[in-house]
Amino acid sequence: MAGTTIRDSGQVPAAFATVLARHGVTVTDAALIAVRGAAKREAIHTLLAQTFPEAADLPARTDRAYADFQTHLADVFSRGGVQAIDGAVETFRTLRARGIKVALNTGFDREMALLILRAVGWADATVDAIVCGEDVPAGRPAPYLIHRSMQLTGTHDVRSVAAIGDTTLDLEAGHNAGCGMIVGVLSGAHERARLAAKPHTHLIASVAELPALIGV
Repeated sequence: MAGTTIRDSGQVPAAFATVLARHGVTVTDAALIAVRGAAKREAIHTLLAQTFPEAADLPARTDRAYADFQTHLADVFSRGGVQAIDGAVETFRTLRARGIKVALNTGFDREMALLILRAVGWADATVDAIVCGEDVPAGRPAPYLIHRSMQLTGTHDVRSVAAIGDTTLDLEAGHNAGCGMIVGVLSGAHERARLAAKPHTHLIASVAELPALIGV
């Protein structure tokens, strides 16, 4: 969601850096960029492991840091500053009016995802399905978020699916899922050159251009 349909104002990477500093990890910009799009718990585990590769208590460290991350980010989001990408809601309406199912998938857990959706005023009827990190065995670049979205929307042919995202892991997940369209958007975490180096069918400025791209 963040960077693709929700405006990315830097709250998420800032939360990673702030929380992990409390847990003894100095995170570089390059390390944060590398985990953008991953399930948030998996990202924290990866960043902790880079500093404490031999730690026998790494799972427990991850649990503590992830809980801290959730609390910190919930506080940040509850104080405002969460906005939809311009044209996102209009895109949802246009696609759904033409019988195209819309699913949001995210590396956030459901509690955090719902907090974000409430903050931007998106009711349950805004999209057809929401799939969160804890709903699947592994996050991106695994294809499971997309496959679960297909299950919830009754979609049988993965070649009819357009996967849209702002990170390289989004594009890799779309490729691994076998999606017919893999669309990178330039409204979020990763710039054109980074996205262009990964499997994709299209690169567009934002999700607002999606209806025109697919001809609806």
